[in-house]
Amino acid sequence: MNGEINILDLVLHASLPVKLVLVILIIFSFASWVIIFRKKASLDAATRDADEFEERFWSGTDLAALFREVSGRGEAGGLAGVFEAGFREFVRLRQRRSEDRRAVLEASERAMRVTGTREVEKLERNLEFLANVGSISPYVGLFGTVWGIMAAFQGLGSIKQATIAMVAPGISEALVATAMGLFAAIPAVWAYNRYSTRLERITVRYDTFQEEFSSILHRQIQSDEP
Repeated sequence: MNGEINILDLVLHASLPVKLVLVILIIFSFASWVIIFRKKASLDAATRDADEFEERFWSGTDLAALFREVSGRGEAGGLAGVFEAGFREFVRLRQRRSEDRRAVLEASERAMRVTGTREVEKLERNLEFLANVGSISPYVGLFGTVWGIMAAFQGLGSIKQATIAMVAPGISEALVATAMGLFAAIPAVWAYNRYSTRLERITVRYDTFQEEFSSILHRQIQSDEP
């Protein structure tokens, strides 16, 4: 049918600036999808690991045994890493016997807070890129559209009788840039909002665990006092 739109033909006949805009948007879109899939995998893994560790932690197992189990796996991450950092600092200072209870708890809480912050920073890495793509891609596409429309109308300057049929192909080519900008922006915005919400939930989960574990350590210190 003559009314069908051939996107590839429009792209191939677009002006050089419009083609450059399309290349930039394609790169943005490709990078966004790579980050989207990787971020989903990392957040799924963090949630799954947190579920498994909390189930093990609240099963009533001995903290020292759990610490040895976590440490034996190598470098612990996620919620297990927060536990390991806090309990390691707790045991280290308790062995000195010169530190008061308040100093021991504060040091343990500080170790957990630092480790938790690092874990969250790992999970939120590249989220800013998705936000930037979602914000600027429509404007980049709009720039290509405006440039293409300007070029299309400028070509009519030397023609005495201009018709819509003469300017329509140039405008169509230019509008492809806007469509590509939306194609790059919409998934990036959706993924950023979705993953930001999931990351916020994981952060709250880490913070809640730190408070609960601090309470457990506080009770353990009190029970050790003569």
